[in-house]
Amino acid sequence: MTSPLAEFSACEVSDALIKLGVKTGGYLPDITMRSPAYDDLGTKVCGPAYTVLMVDAKDDTSPKPKEHFVDAAPSGSVVVIAAPAVAKNAVWGGLMTAGAKANGAVAVVIDGRCRDLAEHRAQGFPVFAKGSSTLGQGGFTRPSALNVPVKIGEDWVTVSPGDTVIGDVDGVVCVPRDLVEQVGELCRKGREVDEKCMADIREGKGVAVSFKLHRGKL
Repeated sequence: MTSPLAEFSACEVSDALIKLGVKTGGYLPDITMRSPAYDDLGTKVCGPAYTVLMVDAKDDTSPKPKEHFVDAAPSGSVVVIAAPAVAKNAVWGGLMTAGAKANGAVAVVIDGRCRDLAEHRAQGFPVFAKGSSTLGQGGFTRPSALNVPVKIGEDWVTVSPGDTVIGDVDGVVCVPRDLVEQVGELCRKGREVDEKCMADIREGKGVAVSFKLHRGKL
């Protein structure tokens, strides 16, 4: 089933969340598009979150998943990975993209680093991350839990399994599942208002006048 948010941009969705009192606007900070290009205007992803919690490889007290985290990714999902903030290694590479695509996952969003950029781009798979690295996971990090709430941006936003994740050239936003319908309605209204503002501004009526007329404020 297509999400009611699929037609809207990450910015539109953030604006709607702010209006609903979500102070972060759902924004996942500092995570940007790495594949299929750094600034591919045609790439837009929208899907339910499938979450992966990574821990330090030396952590022998946290649980271990029963199956590989990529093999467990549901079709249609956006894989959301939370890596330790201090980790300098990548937690996602070209082989992971191949496995995710085979499972039908639509993108990966990483609060951490990726590698093998050429391989992701060759496969046309959307990858959003904070950065890249030459280092693989071995000896640095490991998966600990699947489909659990994860904290992104050092506790800035919590992404829960099934939340809707929207990613495009401007960034990545997470919408709690109980707010999806309200966000969709506000996005539609906001788009109508912005289209009217854009038309007036292009006609030379000015930003202040257009905002006051259509948004009700200067």
